Amino acid sequence: MIRRPNILLITADQWRGDSLGLMGHPCLRTPALDALATEAMVFANHFAPCAPCSPARASLYTGLYQMNHRVVANGTPLDARFDTIALAARRAGYRPTLFGYTDTTLDPRGRAPDDPELHSYEEVLPGFTCRQPLREDDRTWITWLRQRGHSETLLADPHAVAPAPDGGVSLAPPGYGPQETQTAFLVEKLLDWHAEQEAGHPWFAHVSFLRPHPPFVVPEPFASMFSPADVLAPIPLAADPHPLVRLTRDRAAAANFQPGLSGTIAQLSPDDILRIRALYYGMIAEVDAQLGRLFETLKARGDWEETLVIFTSDHGEMLGDHGLLGKGGFHAGGQHIPLIIRLPGGVAGRTQGFTSAADVFPTLLDLWGIAPGHAPDGETLLPALSGAGGAERDWALWEYDFRHALPDAMRNQMGLDPRDCHLSVLRRRDAQYVHSPAFPPLVFDLERDPSGSVDLAGQACDLRRDMAEALLRRLTRLRDDTLAGRPLAGA
Repeated sequence: MIRRPNILLITADQWRGDSLGLMGHPCLRTPALDALATEAMVFANHFAPCAPCSPARASLYTGLYQMNHRVVANGTPLDARFDTIALAARRAGYRPTLFGYTDTTLDPRGRAPDDPELHSYEEVLPGFTCRQPLREDDRTWITWLRQRGHSETLLADPHAVAPAPDGGVSLAPPGYGPQETQTAFLVEKLLDWHAEQEAGHPWFAHVSFLRPHPPFVVPEPFASMFSPADVLAPIPLAADPHPLVRLTRDRAAAANFQPGLSGTIAQLSPDDILRIRALYYGMIAEVDAQLGRLFETLKARGDWEETLVIFTSDHGEMLGDHGLLGKGGFHAGGQHIPLIIRLPGGVAGRTQGFTSAADVFPTLLDLWGIAPGHAPDGETLLPALSGAGGAERDWALWEYDFRHALPDAMRNQMGLDPRDCHLSVLRRRDAQYVHSPAFPPLVFDLERDPSGSVDLAGQACDLRRDMAEALLRRLTRLRDDTLAGRPLAGA
């Protein structure tokens, strides 16, 4: 094992944990990641601790659950007192360099109110040197497309596609090509930077891809790679949906998922959902193709054997399951994400133990042999990567703070304090429990109901009690312990 290998941290936004060929997906093929998995450790039951983007990334970068880092939404500041992957990397002797985004809102304390860096949730996590930004407005990518000769008409709305004949989700490709995607743009910039690195000096690159995040649009050959007729139908909407599911379906605009659509996601047809699933798989195939390009170039340049590769996502995508699109909530599809780690000199294999995005930060700390600035909630995965076992946690925990998903008037009408608009989920192989101050608890027997569709809270009283007590134990143990274990000097 190399003490200070090169670090390649890859995040692909909104990538479901089951959406990989190596996970046995019925139609998806991801050859680049499948090949990576043959020389890496695959963590098959890996979960995001929270959603959406900013909270999930805060957990990845700090090793903390949401209850401790308190980033509850895009736009919530990340407390500057927390240590992060980027700051720790600098202490380990790296210059961590970003390609893409970290979706960080900076701590406003100690800054002037008019500081422009306080006006966006898309600022850069402190500690990273940003070589190539890519914000939500796509301006840097659009400039690159302009340099490649595209018309101003395309650049004004690069994701525009021809409407579907029936007015629903369109399968048409956009006007840019497969080597002109946002993914291709970031890979090109990363490889340019990599060519500048001095031999013998370990580097740290974090490439944060936007795809397969909506809009669900992708160029050929990926747009037609998967037929809606061949994809599996989603898990059906329950006959009596949970209130949070109903609120989400009735409020989320369909246009958030593909420009030009009208109405809400509740008004999308079953055919529309199948088209979205086909496009989503095409977007994943596009990212995988660019990952193949990246990996092959690193091998050709002789850097592969000394590079630790981490591939993961921030959170999942419901993809029509339980009538939902997007992330967050209590269903596993919004939180189950991939994690593949290739450690030079490490072992390859697969673990079924539950792991969390909060485990990545302590894993890197352990690899570098440096102390954290706070007590992480996650656990190091280095023993599993080195063949010494570990990573056999028998539970996953995630949170979802939905205060910003409800307008003030709706919250008031429902009699909810913003602090009530939160849920905590404990998942085991056999059961899942959901607690929220806003709603009655939910219990799912995953052995009889693997999709988590039938709430048994009113029937399985013993299971409900056991799961509630188990959740309370986990929440108690996850309280911040940074200073609790440090007695007064001389005491």
